[in-house]
Amino acid sequence: MSSPLKLIRKELGLTQEELGRRLGITKSALSMIETGKQALSERNKNILVQDLNVNPDWFDTGRGPIFNAPPDVKPFVRRTDNTVPFQSVPLYNIEATAGLVPLFTDSSGFTPVDHIHIPNVPRCDGAIYVAGDSMYPLLKSGDIVLYKQINNIDDVFWGDMYLLSIDIDGEEYVTVKYIQRSDRPGHVRLVSQNSYHADKDVAVSKIRAIALIKASIRMNSMH
Repeated sequence: MSSPLKLIRKELGLTQEELGRRLGITKSALSMIETGKQALSERNKNILVQDLNVNPDWFDTGRGPIFNAPPDVKPFVRRTDNTVPFQSVPLYNIEATAGLVPLFTDSSGFTPVDHIHIPNVPRCDGAIYVAGDSMYPLLKSGDIVLYKQINNIDDVFWGDMYLLSIDIDGEEYVTVKYIQRSDRPGHVRLVSQNSYHADKDVAVSKIRAIALIKASIRMNSMH
C-alpha cells in the first residue's frame, strides 16, 4: 500500500524533488519517508496541512478526503501555453492596492494577502478575487482568477478571457470579460458569459491595464 505522503504527492502531480523543495527536504529524504524508512516530522506535516490543504483527519485515520475543502481549479490553457509543475502565486486584495494599475506597475510594492500553491497551470503573475456576476456561471463572485500581465493591447488573443482596468469618467472599473474585435475603429468589444449582460464596445485608450486569465479557482465547502 502506498504511503500517505506518496498518495498526497501523486494527487498533487508533483515529483519527489518538487514536493521535497516545498517541504524543505532533499529528494532522498522524501523518498525515505515514502518508503517508511524515516518518519514524517511534525513541521512537514504542518506544511502539508496548512499550505497544501491536506485533511489532518485523513493523516490520523485514513478516512475521508485527502484534501480538506479541495479547490476546483479550471485552467484556461491555449495550445502554446507551457504548464508549470508547481508554483506559488501571490493573491492580492485589489482594494488594498488601489486598483490594477498600481499593482501592475510595481507589484513588489504590495504585500499579498496570501499565496496560492498550485500545480500544472501556465505561469501566472498573480491572482485576485472576482466580484460581480458578468461571467456567471463560468465565474461567480468570490472565485479567484489567476492572471498573466500583458503590456500591449495588440498582443491580445481575440475571444480569450481577460482581466481589465477601464477608465470610466476618471474612475477605475475592474472587470473580467472576453475580448472580441469591434466594428468601431480604435475599440474592442467586451463580452460577458452571463446573457443578462449586454456586450459593450470600449475605446482602447480607456483600457489602463490588462491581463490574460490563465485559471480560476472555486473553493468547495465540505459538509
